[in-house]
Amino acid sequence: MGKIEEFDREVKDLKEFIALATVSAKEYQKTNIELVKHLTKEKNIPGVYITLNKPFETMKSVLEKSGVDTKMIIFIDAVTKTAGGKVAKTKNCLFIGNPENLSDISIAMDQAVMALPGKEKFMFFDSLSTLLLYNSIETVARFVHFLAGKMRVWKVKGIIISLEREEDKELIEELSQFCDIIIDFGGKK
Repeated sequence: MGKIEEFDREVKDLKEFIALATVSAKEYQKTNIELVKHLTKEKNIPGVYITLNKPFETMKSVLEKSGVDTKMIIFIDAVTKTAGGKVAKTKNCLFIGNPENLSDISIAMDQAVMALPGKEKFMFFDSLSTLLLYNSIETVARFVHFLAGKMRVWKVKGIIISLEREEDKELIEELSQFCDIIIDFGGKK
């Protein structure tokens, strides 16, 4: 059974959920693309993609090349400004300062979720591991607790990705209490 089928089996009885997905660095991009493609194409659900690792233009291009309809996604980009890239106003991306500014991320998520059409929506948070580069474990844990509460209020399908790294184990254990399911999308080979 493939990872997407396993994911579907885990969430099939849940109208909305918060899933924490751990993935190896090697499988990271492939897994992100597969999950977003599955939600937008096969399930026809619009969503919010919070990108902390790649600029919006890069992420949009990667997803489009993989057959994802990016018009179904509102992006929140916490990379472009940090890297000194050009921020052109666009209707399907909110640019925020950097991954350290958790309140800006929160405000942008609120705006993006409200802007999505329909009742069924997803929120894809592309890396807890990146947040840990800018914030302490305690700060990230508090933010994810807050984020999980918001996702439940918004009634979205929430997916939080974390690299499967030894240094993130403590955080993942702490976060498991806020999530409905934890899915391992491929460990170290």
